[in-house]
Amino acid sequence: MITRIISGVIGIVLAAYVIQEGGQTFSIAAAVLAILAWFEYTRAFSHRGGSPALFSGLLGIGGMLYGAYMGQLELILLALMGSAVLALITAVLMRGDVSVPDVCVSVAGICYIGLPFAHLIMLRALSGASYVTPIETFDLGTAMIWVMFIGTWSSDSFAYFAGRAFGAHKLAPAISPNKTIEGFVGGLLGTVAAVAGLGYLLQMPLTHMAGLGAVIAILGTLGDLVESLMKRYAGIKDSGAIIPGHGGIWDRFDSVLFTAPLVYYYTIYFVLH
Repeated sequence: MITRIISGVIGIVLAAYVIQEGGQTFSIAAAVLAILAWFEYTRAFSHRGGSPALFSGLLGIGGMLYGAYMGQLELILLALMGSAVLALITAVLMRGDVSVPDVCVSVAGICYIGLPFAHLIMLRALSGASYVTPIETFDLGTAMIWVMFIGTWSSDSFAYFAGRAFGAHKLAPAISPNKTIEGFVGGLLGTVAAVAGLGYLLQMPLTHMAGLGAVIAILGTLGDLVESLMKRYAGIKDSGAIIPGHGGIWDRFDSVLFTAPLVYYYTIYFVLH
C-alpha cells in the first residue's frame, strides 16, 4: 500500500506539471504513454499466442497523435486508414504467421488506444474562455483536462473505498470479481460531487457539470471493465509493472481511454457553442 501511495503521489505531481505546461510537453508525454500502452496491449494478446501488428500500430498511433498535435483531422484519418490497410496487407503477405483474428485485434487496438490519446491532445489544445479561480487562471484546454482527470480519478477512488466499506453485491463477477454495485454507486456519487465542485470553482453550469460527472463515472467504469475483459481473455492479471503498485500504463489509463473523448466532445458541443 505504501508503494502504491508513493507511486500515486509522484504520478500526480508529474501529471500536474505536464498538464500545466501543455503544448509540446503534453503531446510528447501523451505519445510516450500511448506507445507504452500499445506495447502492453500487443504483449497481452501475444501471451495468448497471437501476433498483433506491432509495427503497423506504432505507425498508426504515432501518426494519429502527430495529427492531433498539428490540429489536422485529415492526418488522423490518414494514419488510421493507412495503419489498418498495412495490417491487412501484412496478413496477406505473411499468411500463416499473421491470422485474421490477429489483424482484427491489431486494427481494434489501434483505434482503441490511438484515438483516445489523440482526443487527449486535442482537448488540451482547445482555446476559448479563461477561468479565474483562487488557485490559478486556467485556459479552456487546461481546465477541461483537469475536469477529465479529476473526474476519472474520483470515480476510481470513490468506487474503491465505497466497495471496500460497503461492497456486497458483485457488479460484473465474470469480468472483474472485485467490483461491486455499492462501489459503483459510491464512485458515481463521488464523481458527480467532484465534477460539480470543479464546475463551481470554474463558474460553469452546475447541472451540466453534475451530469458530466455522472457520465464520466459510467464510462470510466465501462473502460475499466473493457480492459478487464481483454486481460481475462489474454490470461494476465496486470498489463505491466512499470508503475510500482499500480501495474502498467494500460491499467492506469483504461478509464481515460473512454473519458477523454467524452470530455472533448462535451467541451466542443456544450462549452464552445
